[in-house]
Amino acid sequence: MRKSAYVGMIFLFFFLLAAAGTFFLVVMDIGGTAVDMPVRGYLEVPLSGPVSEVAAPDSLSSLLLRARPLAMHDLWMNLRKAKVDGRIQAVLLRLGLLQCDWAKANEMREAILDFRRSGKKVYAVIEEAPDFDMEYFVATACDRIILHPLGWLGINGIGGDVPFLKGALDKLGVRAEFEHVEEYKTAANVFTEKGFTPAHREEMESLYADLFAQYVAMAAKARGKSEGEFRALIDRGFFQGEKAKTAGLVDDCLYEDEVQALLRQDGRTPARVRFDDYTKVRPSSVGLETGRQVALIYAVGTIMTGESLPQVLGGSTVARWIRTARNDGSVKAIVLRIDSPGGSSVGSDVIWREVALARKVKPVIVSMSDVAGSGGYWIAMAATRIVAQPQTLTGSIGVLAGKFSIDGLLGKLGITSEKLVFGEKADIFSPFRPFTPDERKVLKEEILWTYEQFLAKAAEGRGLTRDEVDAVGKGRIWTGRQAKDLKLVDELGGLTMALGLAKKEAGIDADEEVRLDVWPKKRSFWQAIFSRTGIGLDIKSAAGREKILDTGRLMNRTNIWAIMPFWVKPQ
Repeated sequence: MRKSAYVGMIFLFFFLLAAAGTFFLVVMDIGGTAVDMPVRGYLEVPLSGPVSEVAAPDSLSSLLLRARPLAMHDLWMNLRKAKVDGRIQAVLLRLGLLQCDWAKANEMREAILDFRRSGKKVYAVIEEAPDFDMEYFVATACDRIILHPLGWLGINGIGGDVPFLKGALDKLGVRAEFEHVEEYKTAANVFTEKGFTPAHREEMESLYADLFAQYVAMAAKARGKSEGEFRALIDRGFFQGEKAKTAGLVDDCLYEDEVQALLRQDGRTPARVRFDDYTKVRPSSVGLETGRQVALIYAVGTIMTGESLPQVLGGSTVARWIRTARNDGSVKAIVLRIDSPGGSSVGSDVIWREVALARKVKPVIVSMSDVAGSGGYWIAMAATRIVAQPQTLTGSIGVLAGKFSIDGLLGKLGITSEKLVFGEKADIFSPFRPFTPDERKVLKEEILWTYEQFLAKAAEGRGLTRDEVDAVGKGRIWTGRQAKDLKLVDELGGLTMALGLAKKEAGIDADEEVRLDVWPKKRSFWQAIFSRTGIGLDIKSAAGREKILDTGRLMNRTNIWAIMPFWVKPQ
């Protein structure tokens, strides 16, 4: 057979594969909402892996991501639906290692506890789980915790190591040159230090001591133990099978067939309802989301100026969503759900402005997830009310700026450069040379000015003085529980509490259902292919393509940051 024939066959194979994939996505798009529900069933929830705030808005994105990660919005909504759905008899959580932080874990607990108020049971099934504290924390909200008879359960506390890279950078000839406001603004310390500074250590120990105390108190109460007893179990660390049951950490040690027998009612085992399938059940079909409208806007990712891109929260995009909700008379309130460590101070301020304008027209309630610090706090502080989980990492009111100088590395590699500048400071951010003392002074003055804007706007939004905000600022991160005591947030709770406050502020009765207008909007397959209207980008037009390029350029040129540390969680 000729070589050209082989090439043709390979081309045909991949063409047919792409065509089949496209056909599958189109079929999903057209008929994906049809769900065949049993009369009696149990909802099975695979609670493991990465946990996002909201699912990808289209099937194409899900395909590109290769797997649909668990989304908090879907879990929250599915448990709300299952609570009032007579066809769902129970919930079975299959717990594995979660890739999220403690605030999302507590949001899961709250959703589980709310479902249990219906009188239906929730079972947590664990097979093998070393180093499982956060996941076990979620499991303690369930009616029963079930461990495989040979399963290994590890509840050995929280903590680990925070890496510092300065020594490695020194050997490479790379210098991290950053100015920051102030001593607790430690986002660049991983590059500029060889260990904790006193302020950095104080901050980290305070955060994780509070998270650990909350974990112990809540888990001990759920398992009917004193905090001292539970701490003693943590110090033991690891339990297998019946030992975990004897210690009171689990209720049963069962095989899969025995788990199914536990679900049986009146001699009949309810049918399994897959989580992804149940996500397609419309809330209105079970009596939810039938009233007036509330906008639910997700602000997730590192904040940049320009338009949103994958993993990037575009200031222009989210500001436009808020503006649209503000100008829509049918939207009675806005819930802004934030999961962001911050980023560009300008991008943050663009969103802050729209929140401040919207607040004058209708209630704006912020719901904080795992992180809402630095720029993530900036976009929240003008809201009518701020709700955070006790474990949310927030605050971090501070600013930093700087660059990496690689002249030492280039010298080792034999690479040279020639300067060509017009303007005394034209190459101030060049990686080919370090800052001069005068340039560092100018940089410090610039970020101090930005910090003062941060303080003033936080004081205005929170009803505090500039000095009161500065006293709890200086870049310091707080847990949600600490932040409430410091008046940086108003209430402790999750999305359900935020929605309740939105209704209250809008004059809607607490028992009245509201329809959620969720942003980013879900898009059809064809919208995903030909446009990005859901996030504000239209690749069909030259202007839309230019916006994408502009965002990339701005990401490269942003020099003043309101962002939290890269390693805020010990590994």
